[in-house]
Amino acid sequence: MSSSLDQLKASGTVVVCDSGDFATIDKYKPQDATTNPSLILAASKKEEYQKLIDAAVQYGKKHGKSVEEQVDATLDSLLVQFGKEILKIIPGKVSTEVDARFSFDTEASVNKALHIIDLYKEEGISKDRILIKIASTWEGIKAAEILQSKHGINCNLTLMFSQVQAIAAAEAGAFLISPFVGRILDWYKASTKKEYSKEEDPGVKSVQAIFNYYKKHGYKTIVMGASFRSIGEVTELAGCDYLTIAPNLLEQLYNSTDDVPKKLDAADAHNLDLEKKTYINNEAEFRFFFNEDQMSVEKLREGISKFAADAVTLKDILRKKVEA
Repeated sequence: MSSSLDQLKASGTVVVCDSGDFATIDKYKPQDATTNPSLILAASKKEEYQKLIDAAVQYGKKHGKSVEEQVDATLDSLLVQFGKEILKIIPGKVSTEVDARFSFDTEASVNKALHIIDLYKEEGISKDRILIKIASTWEGIKAAEILQSKHGINCNLTLMFSQVQAIAAAEAGAFLISPFVGRILDWYKASTKKEYSKEEDPGVKSVQAIFNYYKKHGYKTIVMGASFRSIGEVTELAGCDYLTIAPNLLEQLYNSTDDVPKKLDAADAHNLDLEKKTYINNEAEFRFFFNEDQMSVEKLREGISKFAADAVTLKDILRKKVEA
């Protein structure tokens, strides 16, 4: 009997590893890998990654005048060093995140993305193997639109909690989106004080709705469910384009032989009656309808703050090494 993980892959879902740990990524043989400042921060505290940090520090010292410039250059280099090593393990793409502090600045997001791609190029890595990860704010979505259309740089729009964000992202031509399943469930559990079965999980339902909308209206943007709390959430989305899964859940799927039937099918979506909407050229409408969804507003704010805080913590660690 094949494992639940193999069955998930057989459903048509591309499995992506949500980790910055190389051994973990190698074990589960994912197609792609995603990283973020929180994952890099966790990995950077392990002894086996110190050589990457040392290399990044040396780069930073050569490419900055002030200490702050050196620290910024070190962080950018470290993200790329991790991405480079991950790409030695996987056959596909790695996501590298733009600093969350730029989430409300389109120009800064674009410039940082171009710089990251240049750093990968210096390492001999083509932009075709990189996804630039940007928060799904209005400004982030517009940055992705510029990067995709003018520079041919593929983007992963992350911290996605609503269909409003998803529709604008698809209209912007984003290569991939990452709707956050578990964080949506967290909010509803805290708000309603009730437990949800995997079938009624509001995070699962959100991704199902986005998947069906994209397939109904012919959008090519890849739907990658993210931020899972249980394997039930994962298996309810079998058949989704991509799923990025944390190591503990990959291990459960790897060791399980429970059936994983396909739950999402593009052919079924074509028969649904779903009104087509547009937001990409109307910032006021995007902001209004996004603002109507309290959960999405709160979780986006929280996510940006958490990623930004972890980036600051990581920079503090690097600053000490730069100054030393």
